Amino acid sequence: MIKCGADIVRIDRLDTINPTIRARFIRRVFTPRELAQAGTESEALAGLFAAKEAVSKALGTGIGKVSWQSIEIIHAQSGEPALHLHDEALKAALARGLTEWAVSITHDGGLALAFVVARG
Repeated sequence: MIKCGADIVRIDRLDTINPTIRARFIRRVFTPRELAQAGTESEALAGLFAAKEAVSKALGTGIGKVSWQSIEIIHAQSGEPALHLHDEALKAALARGLTEWAVSITHDGGLALAFVVARG
C-alpha cells in the first residue's frame, strides 16, 4: 500500500498571526525538538506546518483525529527531513500498516510546500 499527502502554506500566514496568540499557537503546533531546530523563523515553521498537514492527509485522518504534536519533523544533519510519529499518529499509521515514510519540504516565492509518501 502507498499513501501520499501534500500541503502548501503561505509563509507570511505565520507572520500575520496576532502577536498575542502567536506564541501559544507555535507551542501548540510544534514540538520542543522542532522549535530547537527551527526557532521562530516563519519560513522554517511554515515548512514544518505543511509537512504535518501532509502527513495527516497520508494517514487519512487530517489534523483533529491526530494532534499536531504527535507528528514531528526533525531534520537530519544532512538537512533531510525525517518523520517521527507519536501517540495517536503512530497508532493510526500502524493500524493502516504504514511503516516507511519519505518527507520533502521546499520553499519558494513566499510559499512552503511539503509532500509525503508512506508505504506499508
